[in-house]
Amino acid sequence: MKGHKNDLSTMSARRLLARRRALAERLGSVEEVLAGTLAEQTRRCGKAGCRCAVGEPHGPYAYFTARPQGRSRARYVPAGMAEVVRRYLQRGEQVETVLAEISAINAELLARRVLD
Repeated sequence: MKGHKNDLSTMSARRLLARRRALAERLGSVEEVLAGTLAEQTRRCGKAGCRCAVGEPHGPYAYFTARPQGRSRARYVPAGMAEVVRRYLQRGEQVETVLAEISAINAELLARRVLD
């Protein structure tokens, strides 16, 4: 969030409403949003004669872990999809930032009893 809570308290209700509307318009489509992490890992297969047995592991492989809403597990992401997943994750972070600012504005409007 760009502004601090105290910055919001100095803005007029009209300006807060305009800021909220502008932020909501910035959200645009939210179809390409992911919340979680993408991690790359190397693996050892366990075969005695494999190169990974002597210190050259397989990979790296990408794994996506959703932000927990309970218990989650890492899911393998094919190499061709890793960049798309990164883009969705970045979009998810942008959406969360905008929503946090909208929420702060709504909290300020509620405190002023002008939330509509």
